[in-house]
Amino acid sequence: MSLRQTQGSNIVMRRQNHSSTVEFILLRFSNYPELQDQMFGTFLVIYLVTVMGNAIIITIIFLDQSLHIPMYLFLQNLSLVDLCFSTVITPKMLVVLTSKKATISFGGCFAQMYFILFFGVTECFLLGAMAYDRFAAICHPLSYPMIMNKRVFMKLVMFSWVSGTMMSTLQTTWVFSFPYCDHKEINHLFCETPPVLELACADTFLFEVYAFTGTIFIVMVPFLLILLSYTRILFTILRMPSTTGRQKAFSTCASHLTSVTLFYGTASIIYLQPKSRYSPDTKKLMSLAYILLTPLLNPLIYSLRNKEMKRAVLKLWQRKVAFHTA
Repeated sequence: MSLRQTQGSNIVMRRQNHSSTVEFILLRFSNYPELQDQMFGTFLVIYLVTVMGNAIIITIIFLDQSLHIPMYLFLQNLSLVDLCFSTVITPKMLVVLTSKKATISFGGCFAQMYFILFFGVTECFLLGAMAYDRFAAICHPLSYPMIMNKRVFMKLVMFSWVSGTMMSTLQTTWVFSFPYCDHKEINHLFCETPPVLELACADTFLFEVYAFTGTIFIVMVPFLLILLSYTRILFTILRMPSTTGRQKAFSTCASHLTSVTLFYGTASIIYLQPKSRYSPDTKKLMSLAYILLTPLLNPLIYSLRNKEMKRAVLKLWQRKVAFHTA
């Protein structure tokens, strides 16, 4: 056989190997099958509360003109991201938990990974922008309208969404360009990058270097900026003359930092240490922490403690009651 024929046959074999995986099998918590029914009920309740909470925030801010300021418009974008983030993952995960053999198509896995990365990266930068907005409002109240004008707000929001698009397109395309041969079993509940990458039958070293560097930029840099912003905010709060004002501000900052730490902390462990010593089941729980809990907690943390949001909800409810009684 000639050299050209040999090369041609090798290319065909590689293509066959690459295309042989038309679907993946999601192993779920296969070591604890008795817990999967309980998980279904818990995850369903979390998803419904998440959708309702974030949808209410989006609607109220849209309808109330007095809330059309950067702080609440950032919150509206965050709620939209959280709503979409949960919807991309949770419904399919509920189906997976109730199926005898949980499968996902190659294209479905690609789409799920793409949107997980897209909304995850967007949320990272949005949380950073929100922390900067609070820093400007609390530490520089007189110049805040100049610092956070409409143009700056639009740039920060657009940067967050465009960064999500770019990073998810590059990373997902690269992951699914690897051959997967006959490896089909993903040891996870959904298509997240680290467990899918473990199935690749090719050298993934360059991608892992890129992914590590990208995660440092996407996760750690915004997280450090958030910590610096809140550190400055706390020093400003300590100089406040009112004890009540200090307590309220401390409480709000602590709540925000709890949400941020939960999201960035678990995400950084998953993506900065994809081959860490943690067991597969521990990694699944970490993934669930930032995928389920963060979208659930954000509406509670950023809205229920906010008097303006409570006032807007009450006003909307009174308007609805008046309309029905008229």
